Amino acid sequence: MIIFPVISPEIFSISVFGLSFSVRWYALSYIVGILLAWRMALVGLRRSELWPKNLAPMAARDFEDLLTWMILGILLGGRLGYVLFYQPAYYVAHPFEIVMIWTGGMAFHGGLLGVVIAAFFYFRRNLVPYASGAICSKQKWARTVILSASLSVS
Repeated sequence: MIIFPVISPEIFSISVFGLSFSVRWYALSYIVGILLAWRMALVGLRRSELWPKNLAPMAARDFEDLLTWMILGILLGGRLGYVLFYQPAYYVAHPFEIVMIWTGGMAFHGGLLGVVIAAFFYFRRNLVPYASGAICSKQKWARTVILSASLSVS
């Protein structure tokens, strides 16, 4: 039998005026993954020789706008995925708790779907060709997923 170490999901916790604030490993893995992927994507967008016809699909500033949409997709999709896939009966009975993300409950596959939907709407709204925009998004998302998975502790 494999004995697994007991690791707290919290990195640290502080209390301020009776309110407790904690940083968890899972949240940190998403934050680090997003920050690193953001920087890597900006470097990639600035290197025109990486792209067909030496033309990046979007400017660095436009990618930062897309990243905002993708982060919202991660949060909304991740939470709604958890609510719909893991505890739908509970949240039907307690609908106000759906927005309480600080109590825990995010689903990776919901976040992935949220990012795909957010990117689709961003590309359509800003007239970015889907194929070239998806390449840029896929690189960012793949890095985030790899980094999050490697840093995540359940």
